[in-house]
Amino acid sequence: MKVDAIFRTGDLADTIADVRRLEHLSVDGLFCAETTNDPFVSAMLGVEHSSRPEVGTAIAVAFARNPMTVAMAAHDLQRYSHGRFILGLGSQIKPHIEKRFSMPWSHPAPRMHEFIAAMRAIWRAWNDGERLAFRGDYYKHTLMTPFFSPPASEHGAPKVFLAAVGEHMSVVAGQVADGLFVHGFSTEPYLREVTWPAVDRGLVESGRPRDAFEMSGLVFVVTGADDHAVEECDRLTRKQIAFYGSTPSYLPVLEHHGWGDVQGELNVLSKRGQWDEMGELITDDMLDAFAVRCGPDDVGRAVRARYGGQLARCQPYMPYPVSDDLHAQIVASFH
Repeated sequence: MKVDAIFRTGDLADTIADVRRLEHLSVDGLFCAETTNDPFVSAMLGVEHSSRPEVGTAIAVAFARNPMTVAMAAHDLQRYSHGRFILGLGSQIKPHIEKRFSMPWSHPAPRMHEFIAAMRAIWRAWNDGERLAFRGDYYKHTLMTPFFSPPASEHGAPKVFLAAVGEHMSVVAGQVADGLFVHGFSTEPYLREVTWPAVDRGLVESGRPRDAFEMSGLVFVVTGADDHAVEECDRLTRKQIAFYGSTPSYLPVLEHHGWGDVQGELNVLSKRGQWDEMGELITDDMLDAFAVRCGPDDVGRAVRARYGGQLARCQPYMPYPVSDDLHAQIVASFH
């Protein structure tokens, strides 16, 4: 199982330092989120200041852009990284797409399917000389002249990972993507009984076996150097799980475990801004379903015991301050 990490964004000088720090820890993948920075600028720094790990976006908001602009940025990063780039995409939610990005929102799963298919058509035009003639319900790309065609990628097209929680987007991942980012607000039973069967349906349609697809899991970890640290990590992890649980789109995960009623309570508290009280609603059983709780040297073993055969790669999710020494212990536990 590969172990990945999200590198710090915000101040670009800090980004460079964090990329170098994480490569020194021997992580297998370095990923950046789209929050306060453009993810492709951050990814470029990740590529430029590392030499061994894969580097990717986790995630770039697809619907804030169009297939041509994303295809070009990813193509450049794939060439510059000598084949180390992973393009991670996500849909975001309707209010952000319409009100933050001022872009159209409609039928996210079929639109994402078409978005990725359009990018692949663009990459074939650049890498294989295929005539660009993509016509879909949401996107149309039919013009590509030599003046606007970048050099072909010596390493082929980048891998495309898709963030998904629900069944519809998981099917799309199996149809057109190379991997899936499993959200931290997921559990082993949900992954095994809902996510993988949906991905499998997509893989059957695309004529690909499971071993051609990488499942990447964001896994909550509760650990620490001593009992006091573990107690604080426990509290902050429950608070983060509660935050996700308050979002209606994540209700199916709670319902799968018979915890659907908790979502309504969390949602009411979130609207009141009662964030600490929300964490108190996360029981020990709920915490154990979403997180592994163990010593730093046992994290890799605990994650493999729970997700072995289901996850190809893991990113330990620790919503609390983590020292370099503790992070190094956790990464080393996977190797």
